[in-house]
Amino acid sequence: MSEYSRSDIKLPREQEAIRAKCFHPSGNFVEFADTEIEQSVPERFEKIARMYPDRVAVKTKNLLLTYAELNRSVNQLAQSIVAGSGEGEQAVALLLDHGADVITAMLAIWKAGKIYVPLDPGLPHGRNGSILKDTQACLIATNNTYRAYAAQIQQGVRLIDIDELPSAPFAMNRVKISPENAAYILFTSGSAGQPKGVVQNHRNLLNQIKKETNGLRICADDRLILLRSCSAIGGVRIVLSALLNGAAVYPLNVTQAGHAELAELLAREEITIYDSTPTTFRQFVTVLTNEQQFHHLRLIRLSSEPVHKQDVELYKKHFSRSCIFANSLGLTETAGSIRQNLIDHDTVVTSDTVPVGYPVEEMDVVLLDDLGHGVGPGEIGEIAVRSRYLSSGYWRSPDLTQAKFVADPEGGDKRLYLTGDLGQILADGCLVHLGRKDLQVKVRGYKVEIAEIERVLLTLESIKAAVVVARADQEDEQSVVAFVVCATKPAPTISSLRRALSGKLPEYMIPSSFVMLDTLPMTPTGKVDRRALPAPDTRRPVLDAVFVTARSESERLLAGIWQAVLRVDKIGIDDNFFDLGGNSLRLATVNRQAQVVFGKEIPLVDMLALPTIRNLAEYLTRRQDKQEALKTSRDRADTRRALRERRKRPRRGRN
Repeated sequence: MSEYSRSDIKLPREQEAIRAKCFHPSGNFVEFADTEIEQSVPERFEKIARMYPDRVAVKTKNLLLTYAELNRSVNQLAQSIVAGSGEGEQAVALLLDHGADVITAMLAIWKAGKIYVPLDPGLPHGRNGSILKDTQACLIATNNTYRAYAAQIQQGVRLIDIDELPSAPFAMNRVKISPENAAYILFTSGSAGQPKGVVQNHRNLLNQIKKETNGLRICADDRLILLRSCSAIGGVRIVLSALLNGAAVYPLNVTQAGHAELAELLAREEITIYDSTPTTFRQFVTVLTNEQQFHHLRLIRLSSEPVHKQDVELYKKHFSRSCIFANSLGLTETAGSIRQNLIDHDTVVTSDTVPVGYPVEEMDVVLLDDLGHGVGPGEIGEIAVRSRYLSSGYWRSPDLTQAKFVADPEGGDKRLYLTGDLGQILADGCLVHLGRKDLQVKVRGYKVEIAEIERVLLTLESIKAAVVVARADQEDEQSVVAFVVCATKPAPTISSLRRALSGKLPEYMIPSSFVMLDTLPMTPTGKVDRRALPAPDTRRPVLDAVFVTARSESERLLAGIWQAVLRVDKIGIDDNFFDLGGNSLRLATVNRQAQVVFGKEIPLVDMLALPTIRNLAEYLTRRQDKQEALKTSRDRADTRRALRERRKRPRRGRN
């Protein structure tokens, strides 16, 4: 395996210099000690609550909880959970909206010695019901808002309504929790496949928070915005990074509140740490003006999706020089395997895809080829993480666990997790995340990187957000479809988009179809929900060409063939075949059908040079006229030849 994958590699001087500036101005940072991971999450939280009883722990638009108040609420709910389920390491499902209640309940589940299983109210009943059944949860904690929803998926499981709990004081009996006890079962979003339940224990979760704390110097004076759902590791990480260090967390459902409210909250509450997916960040900065600098914001951290050079440029444009930009790789199964790649205003980003960072202590990152062999520096391979702090595997999925978590080829007590993501390790040991391995597709025999097309689309000034998928057409051929949110009005034409991409991508990578959306569909975890993207419709797209209907019989016949092959309802005679979603394979189909309809051979090379119905019809007319003229010329020549032959014949004399 490559030496560049080791976690003990020395960081470049530029990285060390930026990390030296990554502190809260108060200078009150306290290192998270290695010994602190040998306990449970609630033990660490209780210690912090005793240290900072009067500090703000959680604040929303309508509620403020100090650490003492939060701890009392946690104890009260934990006691009710124990009373309703007894002792033991059972799963407890949580059905609550984004806010203070979900934070309280999550901590209460852990303090009761149970396994946290989040249900997201934004998901369909069937999905949450499946999670409830799969985890065999002994209890559902919910509130008045979602009690009816919980009853529909209850399946005989007991409910606790946290809005109906008595407020009288009580004594909380401490539950003994081992660091090896399971802390959560988090189900992946399933945006790119079947959802999987990832199991993690308290030790590994605390180890992740230790690395977050020490890497970003999170301290009691920090204020963290919570935009991510607590049904995913990103949300859990933000909550615990704050509450296990005495900092304050500010939940905001940005989908409901809007990005303008997010900007106001960052300024009003003097938020110091912003954390989201790149997609959410791009949508957020569109509402900002050049005057907004958010001077208290010391860190912007993005993860879960590839970050591009344009994202760094947006950071430099809208945020002050005292703010640091962090890119990292978020993996639920590894509980943090990367030290963030830190960037400041003086950093020169040369590549279009921004590296995600460097391996952390006791977590090596290696790249493997399709045969499981390590690749060399600069080569692309599947990202794998080697550590003793990996998830124990997938809930009730032994075959999948065995396939994804394998024994360390070098022996010892470490294991190797195969992420399914592609990456490249640079000469300085920094990892570049290139997207999902399963988003590599074959289009007309060519290997296509979906992430590369998305990256190039985002370089266009007219595009605010973009996601690309490969879908099979009725002939079972893969075609590339781009879904874009435009940054300009009116939206760019498909013709102009194709022209812009033609100088940056080979022809086979240019999307066949473009679908304009107001917003991209998102999973509850803040990622683009690829499975929720609509199917391209059959309407004629917006083109540079003005629509002109068919006039002659030839044009009408050709329009009918194009409509059948391209699945477009309305086609003008000046529309470009390729702007309508055509490609070389579909052009060959048009060629075959046209030869049958018109009863003549049409060279494919001629059709390639004539991508509109008008030009093709004129070409056919010219060929027809030429053939008719040639036939007439031949007929006349034959007539003249016959006359000459007749004159040459001897005349018969009279008798």
